[in-house]
Amino acid sequence: MPYENLPHDHGGDVAHIMEHMPTDAALQTVADVFKLMADTSRIRIFWLLCHCEECVINISALVEMSSPAVSHHLRQLKTGGLIVSRRVGKEVYYKASDKPQARLLHHVIEELVEITCPDCAEAHTHGAKKLDK
Repeated sequence: MPYENLPHDHGGDVAHIMEHMPTDAALQTVADVFKLMADTSRIRIFWLLCHCEECVINISALVEMSSPAVSHHLRQLKTGGLIVSRRVGKEVYYKASDKPQARLLHHVIEELVEITCPDCAEAHTHGAKKLDK
């Protein structure tokens, strides 16, 4: 095994770590999800659909994008397994998938937004100042 004779021995248990290294296929799945989330419009649409079920026309209005652009993003999110759809007559409704990956991604987005939210940062700063006094 190539990691048994590493150029530098730092005393770590690299062999044990490497036994748990995800497969290339598993890492590709993660990379594909990250590619999907590399677009703010898709993140916005995904976040919205984590909170409600909507049709393309309403999603377009809510995110202030054209219906064709929204449809493009919805197709990508659906292909990636992050959202699902259902048809009622001529109308198609979209919502976030109930898969663990979609729930986790929603949670990560919520946490990252809170961390980077200027209002939240200000509240944390004021809270820290109150604790210092």
